Parts: sequence; C-alpha cells; structure tokens
Amino acid sequence: MKSLFLIVSLFGLTSCYEDTSVTLHQAGVYKGKIDSHSQTAEQREAILAKRFNLVQTDR
Repeated sequence: MKSLFLIVSLFGLTSCYEDTSVTLHQAGVYKGKIDSHSQTAEQREAILAKRFNLVQTDR
C-alpha cells in the first residue's frame, strides 16, 4: 500500500512539470515562416468570392 501511494505521489508530481526555458529574440529580426497572406486584400477577396460561388450555387 505504501509503494502504491509513493508511485501515485511521484506520478502526480511529475505531471506538474513546467518547462522554464526562455527564448530570446533579436529586436527587428523576424525568424518565423514566410507569411502565407502575401496577397492584397482585394486579391484575397476575389479568391474567397470565387470559392464561395463554387460551393454556394444551390442557395
């Protein structure tokens, strides 16, 4: 019984683990992935209107 309590206690303590590593970034330097919205608002609107008309023709 004591060993079961010990195992459950240790498992409970390990589930509360939080990674405390800190990521430092340089100011003004973007290192993320390329922006997928490189189109203008008008181009995105035209694409969405075309897509809408393809699937909403029955309404």
